[in-house]
Amino acid sequence: MAITLTEQAASHVQAFLARRGKGVGLRVGVRTSGCSGLAYKLEFADAVNPEDHTFESRGVKVLVDPKSLQFIDGTELDYTREGLNEGFKFRNPRVKDQCGCGESFNV
Repeated sequence: MAITLTEQAASHVQAFLARRGKGVGLRVGVRTSGCSGLAYKLEFADAVNPEDHTFESRGVKVLVDPKSLQFIDGTELDYTREGLNEGFKFRNPRVKDQCGCGESFNV
């Protein structure tokens, strides 16, 4: 079981945490949303919760709650720039279908 980051994603997270001046890592999870059922959620974590699953990827601590892990286990998180848009991209091998806008998915 693992959540991994590409070099670009890890660099972006590390730079943001350094500018922010605090934080222990990146919290990755899912929430119920959208037309396909689930949506990813990301936030910078200031503490590790007792129930968190913790992964280390390219020097970044990645925290995942137990409920979310079943939906995102094996996911690789990338940070990309496409034209004027930039942001995180999820490469989740468990996704069976996702909505047309790419905001939600199901497994």
